[in-house]
Amino acid sequence: MSQFFSIKTPVKFEGAGTANPLAFRHYDAKKTIGGKSLAEHLRFTVCYWHSFTWTGSDPFGGPTIERPWIGAGDQMALAKQKADVAFDMFTVLGAPYFSFHDRDIAPEGATLAESNKNVSVIAEIFAKKMQATGVKLLWGTANMFSHRRFMAGAATNPDPDVFAWCAAQVKHAMDVTHQLGGENYVMWGGREGYESLLNTDLKRELAQAGRFLQMAVDYKHKIGFKGPILIEPKPQEPTKHQYDYDVGNVYGFLKANGVEKDVKVNIEQNHAMLAKHSFEHEIELALALGIFGSLDINRGDNQVGWDTDQFAMNVPEMVLAFYPIVKAGGFTTGGLNFDAKIRRQSLDADDLLHGHIGSMDACARAWEIATTMAADGTLEKHVAARYAGWDKPENKQMLDGKTTLADIAARVAKNEPNPQPRSCKQEYLENLINRYM
Repeated sequence: MSQFFSIKTPVKFEGAGTANPLAFRHYDAKKTIGGKSLAEHLRFTVCYWHSFTWTGSDPFGGPTIERPWIGAGDQMALAKQKADVAFDMFTVLGAPYFSFHDRDIAPEGATLAESNKNVSVIAEIFAKKMQATGVKLLWGTANMFSHRRFMAGAATNPDPDVFAWCAAQVKHAMDVTHQLGGENYVMWGGREGYESLLNTDLKRELAQAGRFLQMAVDYKHKIGFKGPILIEPKPQEPTKHQYDYDVGNVYGFLKANGVEKDVKVNIEQNHAMLAKHSFEHEIELALALGIFGSLDINRGDNQVGWDTDQFAMNVPEMVLAFYPIVKAGGFTTGGLNFDAKIRRQSLDADDLLHGHIGSMDACARAWEIATTMAADGTLEKHVAARYAGWDKPENKQMLDGKTTLADIAARVAKNEPNPQPRSCKQEYLENLINRYM
């Protein structure tokens, strides 16, 4: 155990009345709801990048957060030190999962072969630490956005040599994820988009992105990787328009390329906001389309126009996001990934613990409320009543694929229905939601 954090023993559940800032108030990992523990329901995941590689820089200022493993020196030695601290934090938090990009865990080498070797060395260390601690890998991915070679995209790059480089990098990242027992693999298109249509062949780039994903799916099956590939929708930033704009856009892309059975979505609230959607909208749509996979559990700021990646602390907001997931039966291979970072003024090591503990508590409270809402069924009854007319046989026939417009027109001419508007009761339902809180 390193000396980085002020505590070495796992954070305990002490209940709502505790004054201990390094204790859980609502997250009792062993508490059972519907036959599963909260730990099994929530599947908390600590992300490697924001927690251990972020230095506090933003569009208007340089690094503010200093870490002993970031800076000059033997980069592989520093990567090993970072791995030690990471697993210390996973253990202290009692987080069952972690996630990473390949470039988070190991330095880039002079060649791709050297870079891959560096990743493999750290992966071997991970395997031993995972066996010793019981921590598992929710997902891995390849960083194909930070290096300058990706400034015009990765799979959508106009240079075929970059496309080939990315294919080789993804292959290795998938191999490592599979070897470590990862439950998903993420394809995050950080720069898959365009800044100007004046220099962009949109049709060509979409075709490249589709073929790249098809090859990744083929390789997944070749190596026997059982989990889904996840795409994370994001509408903009850094490019003006990214091809994985939102859930609906991603679904159309998956259908067009015939991979909708193998690829699902990893949804983030920040990105939903950038697309002018709510978090719950993107989740509901993914569930309706059958492509819901996992969540990045962070939040944005309504007054700031970029990803602030703050820890999710708004319980009512999360209740609305969790409610459709609870109704659908919960997560399968996905979970709640803390793609969140402390503020650039939060300099202490324990600030990382405070951020995760507070958000784990908020998530646990929100999940319990969402479970109560789903079990109570009052809200669902109102929704069902609103659409009850569609349960009648004569109305079901309008959607059966056999009824024509002429048939329906004849029915209307015969019966002359005069539909009367009915109240949607929105205000009543908003009041109802507040009672659960």
